Amino acid sequence: MSIPASFRRVLAAGDPDWDPESKDNANPSLVMVTGDPRQKCLEVYTIEEIERIEARIEKLKAGPDKQALTAIYSSGATPATVDETGRLVLSARFRTRFGIGAEAWAVASLNKFQIWSADRYTPTDAIEEDELAVDLPEDPMELLDALEGL
Repeated sequence: MSIPASFRRVLAAGDPDWDPESKDNANPSLVMVTGDPRQKCLEVYTIEEIERIEARIEKLKAGPDKQALTAIYSSGATPATVDETGRLVLSARFRTRFGIGAEAWAVASLNKFQIWSADRYTPTDAIEEDELAVDLPEDPMELLDALEGL
């Protein structure tokens, strides 16, 4: 699958070993996460982001939550590298699990991007109000301000 150039730049910036001048590290590495059985798409994280997630998981007390998150983000993670042509090879296992055929969508999603089957994802220009899981304030940015105590 061809990865959009803007996504490749984010992957490169999030790979501490990436070096365009290096023979061994000229292409950015990433981590594909498939551990959550509810997922309907393949999630792709930068190296730095998956390390941040793992560090947060390590801080949790032992128990079922920590086990579940470890299974999703560690046991269910597969490292990969974008090739010289900007493509990412998806295994038959991933293609089958997520129904990815000849066409797929790469969709930005904050700290990751998702790879969706063309059959399972319908691009839209706007989110409908009834699709939101929460009632948003008139200015949705207020939710972020509250987080920072502003």
